[in-house]
Amino acid sequence: MSDSSEVSQPFNADFPDEGRLLGLDYGTKRVGIAISTFEQNISSPLENYTRQTETQDQNHLTKIINEYQCKGLVVGLPVHMSGDEGQKAKEARQFGNWVSQFAQIPVRFWDERYSSASAEEFLVNLNINRNKRKAYLDKLAAQIILQSFLDSADRNQIPGSF
Repeated sequence: MSDSSEVSQPFNADFPDEGRLLGLDYGTKRVGIAISTFEQNISSPLENYTRQTETQDQNHLTKIINEYQCKGLVVGLPVHMSGDEGQKAKEARQFGNWVSQFAQIPVRFWDERYSSASAEEFLVNLNINRNKRKAYLDKLAAQIILQSFLDSADRNQIPGSF
């Protein structure tokens, strides 16, 4: 993904109400990846992806999107507790729009406040040690973000507007 300071535009299409969705928990080093069922009612953690080069990242995500025939993209948006967006939210938007463009699928951004904390708490409660928790954390956070989106009565809400 280019480091330009402006946010690119996403692929322009209506967001699907059926077909698998790809959920992403964006990070500068790792991306947590989750996938929904075709009916868009259940999400499952898929993998943690360690980012490499722009080309390798695009190839990896394209492979997943094609393999699972994803029709839409849900990207966690790290907004501040106040609901304001900072630099990380801008980066997540750039990343989501970039994936949307090359994959030619629409994107929705979803408030990810508490997703990592919820994932961490869940793993602690399972008595999983710290090293193993790290291996599950990002993909579980992506699953929580995607499930929150799937469970929402208003999938068009603006992140931070709760």
